Amino acid sequence: MTEKAAGARLRTALDQVAFGDDSPDSYGRNQRVTKHLPPEVTSGMLYRDVVRIAWPSFVELMLTQLASMVDLMMVGSLGAWALTAVGLTTQPKFLMMTMFMAMNVGATALVARYKGANNPEKANMIMRQALLLTLVLSAIASFIGYLFSRPMVQFMGASDIQSLEGGTIYLQIQMVGFVFMALTSTITAVLRGIGDSRTAMVYNLVANIVNVILNYLLIYGHGGFPRMEVAGASLATILGQFVAFLLAMAAVLRGRGYLHLRLKDSFRPDKEALFNIFNIGLPAMAEQLLMRVGMIIYSKTVAGLGTVPFATHQVCMNIQALSYMSGQAFAVSATSLMGQSLGKKRPDMAQAYCDRTRRIGMIIAIGIGISFALFGGQIVALYNDDPQIVEMGATVLLLVAVMQPLQSSQFIIAGALRGAGDTRVTAVITFITVLLVRPLAAILMIEGLHWGLIGAWVAMGLDQLLRSILVFLRYYSGKWKSIRLKQE
Repeated sequence: MTEKAAGARLRTALDQVAFGDDSPDSYGRNQRVTKHLPPEVTSGMLYRDVVRIAWPSFVELMLTQLASMVDLMMVGSLGAWALTAVGLTTQPKFLMMTMFMAMNVGATALVARYKGANNPEKANMIMRQALLLTLVLSAIASFIGYLFSRPMVQFMGASDIQSLEGGTIYLQIQMVGFVFMALTSTITAVLRGIGDSRTAMVYNLVANIVNVILNYLLIYGHGGFPRMEVAGASLATILGQFVAFLLAMAAVLRGRGYLHLRLKDSFRPDKEALFNIFNIGLPAMAEQLLMRVGMIIYSKTVAGLGTVPFATHQVCMNIQALSYMSGQAFAVSATSLMGQSLGKKRPDMAQAYCDRTRRIGMIIAIGIGISFALFGGQIVALYNDDPQIVEMGATVLLLVAVMQPLQSSQFIIAGALRGAGDTRVTAVITFITVLLVRPLAAILMIEGLHWGLIGAWVAMGLDQLLRSILVFLRYYSGKWKSIRLKQE
């Protein structure tokens, strides 16, 4: 694709409106909510921009999650112990990802702002600084994660030696390929900042295909390959991620788009850029750490129910993660368009984009909820046909169905706030809901009321409800309009 064609693909309705300024009455800056559109744009133009950014992200995230589901289905055929082994590694792995994923939040918001301000030099400089940060942070996390894999899996509540050994080798292999996965995620983050979600869709699609094929070969030992079981599933994942890394690097090294990586450019730390990345990223890191701690407490509480309930929980978490994809895809639109609008000093456009993003996301979420309510048992049976797992899982998916509209809107509004750089308040909201409400409610309902696995998911529903209310209150306060970058 030529540079001209790439530029045309990234044009939005925002390009039709004039730059704003910092005066209190500039384009709704002093209003909590404005419903008026600029005369140059129509509602249809805004919807097209939202969908153009969201659909590749939706396809990418959906296919990635489907690959994860296929991965778990293949592992599930080995027995409940294998599902548990992989499930016990989820939160430790996410904990290791916290540092660089938080910095990616800052990189996305900053690149989006500089795109809106029509400053490609600074956008490219942010990309280089973000990649440098990710390389350092992910290398540290990889070393720590590999060294302490067994203690972390044991801490998560491995109840038998088979789950402990399987989880340990799975996590160790994941840590070997950690740096490549981290660098790919940073390239994805900056591409999303400029509204280019299609490129990431392509390289992640190829990676998922590689992952699934290698799963078949390495888990069971087909085609002359050794039977590696859980270790094979992990190796297939990191090899697929390495393919994604190579393709992602090729995309930004080509130099034909808005973002291009030139090795001759300076990679020396830049104080202003790092300040802005950390200013947005550190609260996001606090948010992610709080979320991981809360999820670990929650997961350990559920693990105490035994191997079969925890295997059921892991299956349902994996299915629920599929439902996250629509909310997260439209959150990508909200983050990018919010950041670009504020870069152009047009908070009225930011609000207009966010409102329309939420409406589309809500419609899709309702459809997903209905499918979970109607076909929950059949979906769970794809992982494991144990009657206990299928029955419990179908009941849990009824609760997941009810959560869908809240979950989608919360993802999208939170994504918009991150695009504005408003990460401090989202960190506080996460502290209240994920670190306090969810684990405490789970402990009460499991150990106090003896509701078992259902109680754990009711606790998650309470968390989602409260988080949605608090995120909405923050958005409609309009305080995100006043956030500034250093030397903006």
